[in-house]
Amino acid sequence: MFNSLFWNISTDWEIDLSSKSFEALENDICRINDRKCVLIVDEIEGLNPDLFGQFLHTIRSLYHSREKHCLKSVILVGVSNIVGVVQDNASPFNIADNLPVDYFTEQEVNQLLQQHETETGQLFAQKVKEKISAITAGQPGLVNGFAWKLVEDNPDKKIIDYNDYLNVEDWYLRKAIDKNVANIINKAKQYRKFVERLLFRETQEPFDIDREEIRFLHVNGLIKENSEKNIGFWVPLYKKRLYKAFYPYSNGEKGEVVQTLVVDRYFDKNGLLNANKLIVGYKEYVKRRSFRPFMEKDENGNFKSIKEAALIYSFETYIQAFIEEAKGKIYREADTGLGKSDLIINIHGIEYLFETKKYYSPGQFETGKTQLAYYCKSLGIKQGYYLVFAPDKIKYPDEIIEKAEKINNIAINTYLIKYDEEKDF
Repeated sequence: MFNSLFWNISTDWEIDLSSKSFEALENDICRINDRKCVLIVDEIEGLNPDLFGQFLHTIRSLYHSREKHCLKSVILVGVSNIVGVVQDNASPFNIADNLPVDYFTEQEVNQLLQQHETETGQLFAQKVKEKISAITAGQPGLVNGFAWKLVEDNPDKKIIDYNDYLNVEDWYLRKAIDKNVANIINKAKQYRKFVERLLFRETQEPFDIDREEIRFLHVNGLIKENSEKNIGFWVPLYKKRLYKAFYPYSNGEKGEVVQTLVVDRYFDKNGLLNANKLIVGYKEYVKRRSFRPFMEKDENGNFKSIKEAALIYSFETYIQAFIEEAKGKIYREADTGLGKSDLIINIHGIEYLFETKKYYSPGQFETGKTQLAYYCKSLGIKQGYYLVFAPDKIKYPDEIIEKAEKINNIAINTYLIKYDEEKDF
């Protein structure tokens, strides 16, 4: 780190530095007073944490004698909130201004993509533009990354369509090595159970910057304050990657599912999926296997994850196994809400929307159905499947039942997945 930093300063400033430490760097800079220099450090959060504090203290010390040497300004650039990072590693850096680069609005995303269309004649389908804006939340690097990958993969295509978008989203979720995503996952792991509560519980958490975990995750770009002054996820792509990052891949349950899965039994003579039969099959799987395989433990035998995560991962594993056998596609919708998982499966060109969540109250139970109907309508899907995990120790009101109903002209099919808090975990 020393050699790289000092070599770059020497090269860019066209001076000869013999520095081998931050103390020596400070002395060298103090001897140069015949020019005015600016130091810009990109990807500042990537500096070695053990040296970061020393680096900042050196800058602070140089600030106090700035009239006598060449260093007149320092600019630190990164994906994180720089002031937050600085305060974590040194005394409050009150000489700094934090200049956040705002995310693109949906209109600005469209304008950016239109520039490519005007210059090349290659068009993005409107749905593609909407999906890029939604999954990236307008984060500039990701917007440009999605657009670049779409163009790179389809150089001779006149109109880049929705299937092209899905291929790029799949690449981002399974293959892309992205430093922003890697940083988010690494930071989230430091507060895994708290992040899982946001991923898998629907109860709202007030946004309070004085709470250590909230401040840390906000500074590093994972969460923000939503319109109700509660915590919301900042970028849907990050949320999708976190679902995958915390998934217990080592449990081998997918193999357990396919051993007894006869896929043809779940389709009618017209090739349409019998989703009700599929969910009945899932219920039988739960009775046989419980949710224990989805509860990860650390080397000391303590649970790394929360129960709600096991519920969601159980269903997703079952569906994923089925989709692979049926040669279909599955993807998670771009949603920044808390506590629910929306999966769309595509089989034989037809899409089916499944929403899973844990039962909390009669009000949330009913609200969830209305939200699912709205979501289906926005996606052009005529029916949705609503799976609610419900602990069996509760005496439920008469309204909490499985049924098929029409809500705003959308067919909503509700299922209760009962479980025993002790036995099934």
